[in-house]
Amino acid sequence: MFPLKLIIGVFALISSTWAEEVGIEDTSVSGRLYRANRNVVRGPEEPLVVDDIAYASEAAKNADPCTSYGCMWPKYSDGYVYVPYVIANQYSSRELSVIERGLQSFSSSTCIRFVPWNNQRDYIYIQSLNGCYSYVGRTGNGQTVSLSRSGCIYHNTVQHELLHALGFNHEQTRSDRDSYIRVLLQNVEYSMQHNFNKINTLNQNTPYDYNSVMQYHRYAFSKNGLPTMEPIPNPNVSFGEASQMSSNDILRLNRLYRC
Repeated sequence: MFPLKLIIGVFALISSTWAEEVGIEDTSVSGRLYRANRNVVRGPEEPLVVDDIAYASEAAKNADPCTSYGCMWPKYSDGYVYVPYVIANQYSSRELSVIERGLQSFSSSTCIRFVPWNNQRDYIYIQSLNGCYSYVGRTGNGQTVSLSRSGCIYHNTVQHELLHALGFNHEQTRSDRDSYIRVLLQNVEYSMQHNFNKINTLNQNTPYDYNSVMQYHRYAFSKNGLPTMEPIPNPNVSFGEASQMSSNDILRLNRLYRC
């Protein structure tokens, strides 16, 4: 009799291949990001991108920019944080509606207000480049948020990249993640192992969140169909399937910006 873990892994690999063949979509954020960013060739004008996070230089990629300089967007006297944005003239009306819905979704539960750019110095520039990516936090002047028309125009993906722009990293890179999730590097594609490096994150006194829109799914970057992460202590807990920001995503955003 074959070991249960081997059976599950083989089934996952087969079902993943079958799903691609029949056109069934993995709707998790990490699945969508992986497909959109896989094998893309970025232009010389684009930044260094690791997974879906952009960096100003090779030297900057080892540290969270928010730990070395002020990367939060400013809060105004009326209590709101205004983040100006420009959307490139590349999208269809349907695609625009998805992006704008993602931008406006923050206003119902946080003090973040994405507003059309009106000559402010700092703003985000949403455009369809090669894949999905964003810088972490405010970098100054116009900063790119790439939402490619090929695979990035989904509500959870838009929220994911905007949370990067507001200063948040992936959930599985949290400083305390080893108490909640076990990373199985032996199953991770070698070139993708950096996605599981821990970062000295500011967790805003919120619990690790398996349902965060920033959490990758169980088989993210698997090289063999076996899990790359499993929850602790219960390995059967589902995770990485968020269709939108969780209550903890909203809570930590409000705490960071003191909404």
